[in-house]
Amino acid sequence: MDKFIIATRKSQLAQVQTEIIMKNLKDKFNINSEKLLIVTEGDRRLDVSLTKIGGKGLFVKDIEVALLEERAHGAVHSMKDVPYELSSEFEIAAITEREDIRDVLISKDNIPFKEMRSGAVIGTSSIRRACQLKLLRNDLEIVSIRGNVQTRLEKMKRENLDGIILASAGLKRLNEENLITEYFDPKEFIPAVAQGALGIECLRNSESRQYFNKLEDANAKLTVEAERSFMKELNGDCHSLIGAYSEIKGNDLYMIGIYDIGGKIVKKDILGSVDKNVELGKNLAKKILQI
Repeated sequence: MDKFIIATRKSQLAQVQTEIIMKNLKDKFNINSEKLLIVTEGDRRLDVSLTKIGGKGLFVKDIEVALLEERAHGAVHSMKDVPYELSSEFEIAAITEREDIRDVLISKDNIPFKEMRSGAVIGTSSIRRACQLKLLRNDLEIVSIRGNVQTRLEKMKRENLDGIILASAGLKRLNEENLITEYFDPKEFIPAVAQGALGIECLRNSESRQYFNKLEDANAKLTVEAERSFMKELNGDCHSLIGAYSEIKGNDLYMIGIYDIGGKIVKKDILGSVDKNVELGKNLAKKILQI
């Protein structure tokens, strides 16, 4: 294989993430790559909540068309944007090394979360983040804010917000870690399913999959599969409050899940053998539904 075409969204973060994979392909197989930049439906419609226009799959579908039309050999996604059900033509060929999974606060004047004024206005497009913020401080005002990292930072200044909540992983990959005011404890402020993980998608019959497969990170795959199993069992998506935190401890996998059941936010955890990771995700979902 002389050169790969890798499809990705046009945002700076998406391109940086794709460049990580391109570098790995070059370092491991001496394969050069170039990007195919795609504006997805989710990127085009920033004025509407994702819950109203179809969910996070809108960041994936246009890219999958490029794979089907063989305009690209593979695609790089943030795994938290990938629906748990893929069409039969596609597969996630590899889940690569996972970045910091925590959510973070970027606040005006670098004011810590607990010291923010009563009535402070915080921007986030995530139901999961908004509800957990309210659990921690019900005196905050939460407003919806969408767009890539740069867009949200600009909106924060333009709309005079007191702060915004973002994923640490994206800021670190953009070398913008210095903007972070505070990190949330992922066992208390539960991250999105598969947050911080990158996935490489390709056609099931693609010749390129053999190279992508070899970029997989074993631990990242185990935790992401467990979390996505949890999400699938609950039939969760961006319309629902759902989150998961997992970590590998020796031969065990520990996992915390959060889910909204009839307006009640339920959080439970589970510990089990790491080689039963998918089953653990399902069992945690069942445990939550047993309230």
